[in-house]
This record gives sequence, structure tokens and C-alpha cells, in this order.
Amino acid sequence: MADLTTKLGTIQLKNPVMTASGTFGFGTEYLDFMDLGRMGGIVVKGTTIRERQGNPYPRMAETSSGMLNAVGLQNKGVDYFVKHIYPEIKDFDTNVFVNVSGSTLEDYVETAEIINELDKIPGIELNISCPNVKEGGMAFGVSCPMASQVVKEVRKVYKKELMVKLSPNVTDIAEIARAVETEGADSVSLINTLLGMAVDAKTRKPLLSTVTGGLSGPAIKPIALCMVWQVANAVKIPVVGLGGIMNATDAIEFLLVGASAIQVGTANFIDPAVSVKIVEGIDKYLDDNGFKSVSEIVGALEI
Repeated sequence: MADLTTKLGTIQLKNPVMTASGTFGFGTEYLDFMDLGRMGGIVVKGTTIRERQGNPYPRMAETSSGMLNAVGLQNKGVDYFVKHIYPEIKDFDTNVFVNVSGSTLEDYVETAEIINELDKIPGIELNISCPNVKEGGMAFGVSCPMASQVVKEVRKVYKKELMVKLSPNVTDIAEIARAVETEGADSVSLINTLLGMAVDAKTRKPLLSTVTGGLSGPAIKPIALCMVWQVANAVKIPVVGLGGIMNATDAIEFLLVGASAIQVGTANFIDPAVSVKIVEGIDKYLDDNGFKSVSEIVGALEI
């Protein structure tokens, strides 16, 4: 058996497979289907400073090669998370990251500061794809100045692993990655969903209440691979790749283009135990090809 361990900053993962925020709940929902201790880590659903009801239904739509969602970060707020969710997940035998979201710079900072006090949470994933209400709804992650500012301010109050989740809806994602690296990000994860929409020709109406939503699933994998490769060649910090990973082969491709770890998202809705199968598949690939460590294939793409 090959050595599957990998590192994100100071955190050691037992393997490079994580689950993506918004697709795995808080992990408790999957206990009947898999042993969470076999995962490198899980990223729990987006958490905000105050409770959010999310967008009106319908807010999910299936597409021919993926899915659209406009859930709208529905959650009960960080205080509820601390009092009710944290006690249930703090002893999981894996690394638990909290996805932190917000509508203002102050939201991000306050939420991160509260989570910083939780001993059993080794890191957060900063979701900078959220709309900045003070900037007319423009996402924090689509400009270098805004991305830099939010990471800089959160870094002042958050002392553990700071992973920043990058939006693909930008002109140059490598430029954004370098900006957040400069301001103290320990790692970056990418890509978040792509903006898309679906229409019902019979009713002549959009399928989502919000008209547009985030596209995930197999359709976005080629774009995600390209962006992970671009970012991995632009920064020195670890890169976590995600976007359309459905099996071990997909995951291996992300490792080859430079990802130190990967996240599984939409595939969890199809097969709740898919992440464990991906761990097993990576292990088999390494054995079959004579690799002693997963680190040997990270960035090993031959060009």
C-alpha cells in the first residue's frame, strides 16, 4: 500500500480526498453510508454570521451533465453551529474544515474569529464567491483588491489553516490566487461553481427561482482541470482541486495537474460512499504504476 498522506500547510491529511462544502452537509448525514475516518478531510456546509433562509424554491435543477443550484447558503448561523453542530462533529476521525461565507467584510471577519476558538476545527475554507452587498452585489473573489482585502482582514483574526475557495467566474484566476497568497492564504481550493441557467421551454420560464445558479458536475471538469493547472503553476501554496470529480480517475487527473488534494462534490448526491471508493482507486493506481507515495504524482503531468 502506497503512502497516501498529504499536507495542507501544517495540517496532515491521511489521504488527498476531501468532500466539498454544500454537498456533504455536516458529515453526520453520511455516517450510515461510510466511515468518515477514511477521509482526508471534510468541508462542512457554508456558515454565515447570522441565520439565512436561502433562496425560494425551486433552487436546484438537473442538467444533462451536471446540476444547477441556487440554495443561497441556507444555514442557521455560526452561533447555532458552535452550540449544536460542533459538539456532534468535533470528534470525527478526520480533518473538519468550516466553509465561511458572508455578505460584508465584517461578516467574514466575525465568523472566522468565532470559529478560531474551536479547538477541533483545524481550518476554514473562505468562500469568496459570495456577493459583496456594499459593492452592488459583485462577488468578493472577482477582483484582486476585494479578494486581497477579505483575506488580509480574516488572516488578522484567524490563526489556523486558511484555505481560500476561488471563483472561476473571473478573467484570470491565477492572478486572484497570487493575490490571496500574498495576503496570507495557506492554500487555495478551486473551482467553485460556474454561473449557468436552465429554461423550461414548455412554460417559457427559468427552472430556478433566481434565474441563474451555480453549475457543478462532470460538465465543468475540463475547465476546473485547466484552472487548477494554471493556479498550481502560479503559486507556491498547496492547491485543492475540485469540479466534476466523479471517480478515482478524475481525482488522479487533478493530482497530475498540480493539486495536492481534491474535493468531491456533486458525486456525493449520486453515491454517498463515492469518496471512499476514490481513496481506494487512488491507492490502486499508485500500486499498479509503482508509485510509493501520492506525492510522486502531484504535478507529474508530462508536457
